Amino acid sequence: MAEAQNIPVGSTTAGAIAVAAEADSTVATRMSAPPSFDVADFPVPHGREEEWRFTPLERLRGLHDGTAVATGEGVKVAVDAPEGVTVESVGRDDARLGKAGTPVDRVAAQAYSAFGQASVVTVPKETVLTEPIRIAVHGEGGTAYGHQVIELGAFAEAVVVIDHTGDAVLAANVDYLLGDGAKLTVVSVQDWDDKAVHVAQHNALVGRDASFKSVVVTFGGDVVRLHPRVTYAGPGGEAELLGLYFTDQGQHQEHRLLVDHNVPHCKSNVVYKGALQGDQAHAVWIGDVLIEAKAEGTDTYEMNRNLVLTDGARVDSVPNLEIETGEIVGAGHASATGRFDDEQLFYLMARGIPEYEARRLVVRGFFAELVQQIGVADIEQRLLEKIDEELEASVA
Repeated sequence: MAEAQNIPVGSTTAGAIAVAAEADSTVATRMSAPPSFDVADFPVPHGREEEWRFTPLERLRGLHDGTAVATGEGVKVAVDAPEGVTVESVGRDDARLGKAGTPVDRVAAQAYSAFGQASVVTVPKETVLTEPIRIAVHGEGGTAYGHQVIELGAFAEAVVVIDHTGDAVLAANVDYLLGDGAKLTVVSVQDWDDKAVHVAQHNALVGRDASFKSVVVTFGGDVVRLHPRVTYAGPGGEAELLGLYFTDQGQHQEHRLLVDHNVPHCKSNVVYKGALQGDQAHAVWIGDVLIEAKAEGTDTYEMNRNLVLTDGARVDSVPNLEIETGEIVGAGHASATGRFDDEQLFYLMARGIPEYEARRLVVRGFFAELVQQIGVADIEQRLLEKIDEELEASVA
């Protein structure tokens, strides 16, 4: 393994650079303003806008209105990569920044305008990694704006784990660039301390016959609002977006997704599952899939399921499917929210299993389908242990 590299995330410039991004989606569906790199193009949100109506703006600590000032010791980023992988710290004039997508809301534009240096991790073409690239993002109590780029050359294969810990107020953009035939799996873990605020836009540009798999795991933080977006650079691309979240008392966890089928003969599959417990636990899932008129031969499906473990928790789940052509393979969506199944619990307890252990088994079973698809053994084990910790805290 190569030595870990520490790359600071800071704030220097004011104002934005208007850059024409190759992958910029022209779709502004349900958005109050079109995509832009310039923060001035977005009005300060007031909570009445469609894209902000579920978000507790007063808890964003000024990320949405420009009053959040970056501190020099807000967040530290350390990259541990196998041999052959290039890790760079670059300025905002680097052509790869913003290539995967343009900010679609004010916080993302603010993050693009305010970051100091970006972290770029490059896997050369035809390189097949046997060990994950690990990126540790650790908050040190301050406020930061950041930008990360993960780029895979043609026919390269890699697994990337991005681990968020500590305490911070962070706004960031993360770009994934997949060359033709490349295969990228990204596991993004949000295991923040209780007071952290994390708002980020994730942009994936999937090349011809490339395969992109995103696994988002959210546990910690006071407010976490993530916006994964996928577009395609050529036919034959596949995207799989998986997510797990456990929303505890007082937490707000929001996942807003867009898959833009903008070229023919591509696939996408979205599955997010969440469990909630405690008073004022609030989870939001918005799943948007657009099949443009030119995207014939599209095959897509999205699903969100939520398990409510206690009274006082709230879920808002909104799947949206927009189809502009009838020449598709298939398209569908589903959303379901339900309470803990007392019959399942009774069944297990009637066979001598204590109540706590029975609850743990039911919740583990609910998440098992997705946990098994993460593909990184230590992350899978950590996830199961975290679920057990959350459940134990609820009965303590």
